[in-house]
Amino acid sequence: MLDKTISTKTISLKDYGILDAEVKYQLDPQELHEITVSKGMGETVSSGALAINTGEFTGRSPKDRFIVKDDVTKDQVWWGNINIPFDPQKFDDLYDKVVAYLSGKELFVRDCYACAHEDYRMNIRVVNEYPWSNLFAYNMFLRPDESELEDFDPEWTVINAPGFMADPETDGTRQHNFAILNFSRKIALIGGTGYTGEIKKGIFSALNFILPVDKNTLPMHCSANVGEEGDTSIFFGLSGTGKTTLSADPDRKLIGDDEHGWTADDEIFNFEGGCYAKVINLSRENEPDIYDAIKPGAILENVITNEDGEVDFTDTSITQNTRVSYPIYHINNIKEPSVGKDPKNIFFLTADAFGVLPPISKLTPGQAAYHFISGYTAKVAGTEAGVDEPVPSFSACFGAPFMPLHPTRYAEMLSKKMKEANVNVWLVNTGWTGGPYGVGSRMKLKYTRAMIAAAMEGKLGEYSKEDYHIHSVFGVAQPRTCPNVPTEVLSPRQTWNNDEAYYKKAHQLADAFKENFKKFEDYANDEIRAGGPLV
Repeated sequence: MLDKTISTKTISLKDYGILDAEVKYQLDPQELHEITVSKGMGETVSSGALAINTGEFTGRSPKDRFIVKDDVTKDQVWWGNINIPFDPQKFDDLYDKVVAYLSGKELFVRDCYACAHEDYRMNIRVVNEYPWSNLFAYNMFLRPDESELEDFDPEWTVINAPGFMADPETDGTRQHNFAILNFSRKIALIGGTGYTGEIKKGIFSALNFILPVDKNTLPMHCSANVGEEGDTSIFFGLSGTGKTTLSADPDRKLIGDDEHGWTADDEIFNFEGGCYAKVINLSRENEPDIYDAIKPGAILENVITNEDGEVDFTDTSITQNTRVSYPIYHINNIKEPSVGKDPKNIFFLTADAFGVLPPISKLTPGQAAYHFISGYTAKVAGTEAGVDEPVPSFSACFGAPFMPLHPTRYAEMLSKKMKEANVNVWLVNTGWTGGPYGVGSRMKLKYTRAMIAAAMEGKLGEYSKEDYHIHSVFGVAQPRTCPNVPTEVLSPRQTWNNDEAYYKKAHQLADAFKENFKKFEDYANDEIRAGGPLV
């Protein structure tokens, strides 16, 4: 596909307070790649992709993410340790420091937009200190053509200055890095970190506030694809649960892999123009679409290469969070535009390292809302310092760090939409079977794919005692049979061969669910509260 965003237009950044900058506007991916390599900021790997190191930060820093507390946000945002308030005057002062720092520098500027649905389009201008950050913006946001650039009017601006270090004592930050949203000025201000994910997550967080409040549209941290009959499937899941992998299906067209909106007219649209996938242990055999997308134009982050430029995807010496970004057109089987209709199935993906949740189970509307608010997965040994055995991890709405409103507002919207669209909701455990982490084994990807395919094709039977078994601890309905999946795999208890150990672990996890949900109980209705564990 040819690049459609090359422009002869020139722009000034004076209106942003950035003076005497050498502006490189709307450069194409190859130019940005070459500049990055020429500056010694990256290397070309054997596939032709660009590999860079994001520096001190190889992931997001949730404790350094702030929202300016002002008249727009003070009564709407769910304030706390996820949405940390920032003083408006402190923001203005810090902004002035950042733009002074950027003045006189070579800067890379890109006009782009979010939301593939024309009715929801949000124009964005991204100002980057580094060329590879600007290539990331090219990959991840939607790309206007040259005619659209002539009168381009950005609604939001991202100012990205990885080399600027804040002074916590005077600037009001926690430490030298920060990512701050200002809804009144419509600015995402990012400094002190080179991790590119902060750029896209800043805009995603802004949309998570704007769409429900102003547009009656549900924002979702999910992937989505569509079948030949026009049926859309949605995949929620935290990092490492298979959201990107399972939505990349050769028999279905990909709408997007991470962030979507669900309109009042039952349309699902992608926020982005690209994919940002984990590449730890990546192989062509297991994830051919992602593997083959790593070619010129793609950016690999924090990977290790040998002297021939070949990537070792098993090497996590820099971080477990090795990633690749690429424009969505690097995937062959995509929906154009990235909009789908008639959602039929929703899958909540969890990597249960306790090994007690069924590999697939059907949820009632109350259970669906409960599990959506809970957003469960598990951390396993090696992913964080001090984690020696599985630890339950809950992230409301499968994306709490990006949700400015109270989780129950999103859950109630989802529950209403599910009922109106008559959507089937499934809980899918892509984690462990036959025992917990360290004892059992990871669920085979081919079985998970088979179960999801069977759910989409209506081959998991009727919702009845004959076709489903009700889990005695979690109350979810697990199918008794599934095409191309051994029957014993469908029952986690049977895979353990030790009922006492299984139920002890199941009760331990159920207790963790109930403890986590206490903070939501006063906001949740009776149906949602009844959707939790039975014991």
